[in-house]
This record gives sequence, C-alpha cells and structure tokens, in this order.
Amino acid sequence: MLSSFRAVSDAGNVAAQLIAGNERLRDVWRFAVVQMLDDYRSVLRHKGIDAASAMWRDAPEPVGDLRADAAFAALAEHLARHDGWPVPRWASDPAREALPWWFVTELRGMHPRALVESPASFRKRGVCITSDALERV
Repeated sequence: MLSSFRAVSDAGNVAAQLIAGNERLRDVWRFAVVQMLDDYRSVLRHKGIDAASAMWRDAPEPVGDLRADAAFAALAEHLARHDGWPVPRWASDPAREALPWWFVTELRGMHPRALVESPASFRKRGVCITSDALERV
C-alpha cells in the first residue's frame, strides 16, 4: 500500500485492493478514506488550497463496493464545501450512493447518533458517521 495518497484515485486503488482481498469495510474506511483525508489535510497545510483540491479533481474508479464509492464522493463534497473549492462533478454522480446505507461504526447503539450527526454530504449518500469520524489527532 502507499504511504501517502497524491490523489483520490490512489485511495480508490487501495480501497479496491482491500475489497478484492475480502477485508472488512471498516478497514477500507480506515486505510483508504481516512488516510485520504489525512493526506489532503497535509497537502492543504503545506502546499495550499489549489494543490489540495487538485487531489480530488479526477474521479476514482469504482472500487467494488458502492458504500466506499459513496464515502469518497461524500468526503470530496464535504471538504470542498468546508474549504471553499468547487465540488468535483464526479462527486455528484447519483450512482455514488450507498445502498443499503452504510453505518461506518459497527456499534449498533451508535447508529441513531450517526444518523443525526452525519454531515449532509454523507447523509444524502447513505453513509452515516458520527461527528468525530472525521476528527484526527
């Protein structure tokens, strides 16, 4: 696996490898989606908004699970709206929706909280996360 992602397509490739290897979806979240978030924030901090937003310009290939595809689209929209750059066209593709909905936490008792706390970009794509799912130390 890559030590850092230069683009969302790199993260998508790792997600596809994990899915093809029958890894758990929570590992896809951790090693592909969250790692992409970390790398985006690093580029944003060190190289600025243009370089960071360019990481999301081109769509990742479908990874073999709609839930992960939806998570990448949701994260792209979330970051674009948060940081003030245009939402990539691919992120608005209605095919990038998790069916059935994906509750990233496997703790069923947290599902109601995830429904309430999910940012709009995630909720509308059927990816339910708690408010701290995008927080990093």
